Amino acid sequence: MKIIRPIAEADLDGLLHLAQTAGTGFTSLPPVRSVLQRKIERSLASFASSVQAPGLERYMFVLEDGERAELLGCCAIEAACGLDEPFYNYRVGLTVHASRRLQVYRRVPTLYLANDLTGAAVLCSLFLRRDARAAGLGQLLARSRFLFMAAHPQRFGSKVVAELRGISDEHGRSPFWDGLGRHFFSIDYDDAEHAVGRGNKAMIAELMPQHPIYTVLLPEDAQAALGQVHPETAPALRLLEREGFRYQGYVDIFDAGPAVEAPLAEIVSVKHSRLISAREGGAKGLPHLIATERLRDWRCVLGELDESTEAPRLDAGMLDALQLRSGELARVACL
Repeated sequence: MKIIRPIAEADLDGLLHLAQTAGTGFTSLPPVRSVLQRKIERSLASFASSVQAPGLERYMFVLEDGERAELLGCCAIEAACGLDEPFYNYRVGLTVHASRRLQVYRRVPTLYLANDLTGAAVLCSLFLRRDARAAGLGQLLARSRFLFMAAHPQRFGSKVVAELRGISDEHGRSPFWDGLGRHFFSIDYDDAEHAVGRGNKAMIAELMPQHPIYTVLLPEDAQAALGQVHPETAPALRLLEREGFRYQGYVDIFDAGPAVEAPLAEIVSVKHSRLISAREGGAKGLPHLIATERLRDWRCVLGELDESTEAPRLDAGMLDALQLRSGELARVACL
């Protein structure tokens, strides 16, 4: 049984191994032991906190193979971004140059450094080992967070944002960084990304040009990268789009990957999830995400439920994996 659960102190070695295999572009998962240790500590403190409104909490989860007791992936949620330091994106806008006398009308795409997404919850640190990308585990890992947010909505901003990995090649070269950021920093893109992963994004952003940037002045490959996702991230984008997330013109300041967003209450897996009373039995049916309503020892698994009944039953293996007692509430969403 594969289980999603909150990260624990003992997961440091497994998380470090995941980070080492993630590659360039995963800014929130740097392969640095001390940084990952702090992320685990922050998550433990967030789960232990009493929250009435979203703040600086960061909840991290791991996908565990219960049989082999090893980590297959991880994901996280920032409760509300930009509350302790500015949260930067480029907003893609338009500047119009026109002259009736000269019969000139030109629409020029323009990048504006913005903090417009401040206060939104952020989906981050999603990574699934390459050898585990099958049998619905990617959906389990990505969508499990929505069931957690549905159970504890007061802990998160009313808008949810996901910053997706932008275009870079197998050598860690980003055409957008080379076309813009590199002119202000004499470091390679992957070095800049690692600096961001260590918590230096705001510091670097504040040294970027503060004035609007005309994209026509960038190299063609940098212009083409605006709002585009890395090929390995395309499945994650399609999943988020099915959940109701949309691109609204905000891109990452380093690789120009898109930020997609949705109101928390309108996310499909939140809006259409429902509560059932846990009962042992179990009949074959449609695949579902099944999660507890608890906080610190929250669990989520993938299993089959019979939708033809108002009170579907869970087999003994699912109940055991979820650590659910008979009669306890579980939240379910169709896969």
